[in-house]
Amino acid sequence: VQLQACGGGLVQAGASLKLSCSDSRRTSSNNAMSWFRQAPGKEREFVAAIDWRGGSTSYADSVDGRFAISRDYGKSTVYLQMNALAPEDTAVYYCAVARTSAVARDATWYRYWGQGTLVTVSS
Repeated sequence: VQLQACGGGLVQAGASLKLSCSDSRRTSSNNAMSWFRQAPGKEREFVAAIDWRGGSTSYADSVDGRFAISRDYGKSTVYLQMNALAPEDTAVYYCAVARTSAVARDATWYRYWGQGTLVTVSS
């Protein structure tokens, strides 16, 4: 699996961004995928996950209602639509492929990780 994340950037508070992560080797179709983030000086934290069918999702409380995860099987890509961004959303965002088909919030369940894309939200 080779994951390529993109879509990050510098935005003002209240703006929206859409991250994408493509699996160039197309080996993640039977696995859950997720987004994690790591802010400066903080540990990596779970953001959102989607199961292999795309029918079940899970969100961190801090982003629930503002972010939406989705996936396109034809493109082997997972997306993260981020709305109403706030300065506390500033972080490097990582996509990951799980060892399992069901959603998982614990990073230990994830086998492959992308390189990360930086999101900076100014106040």
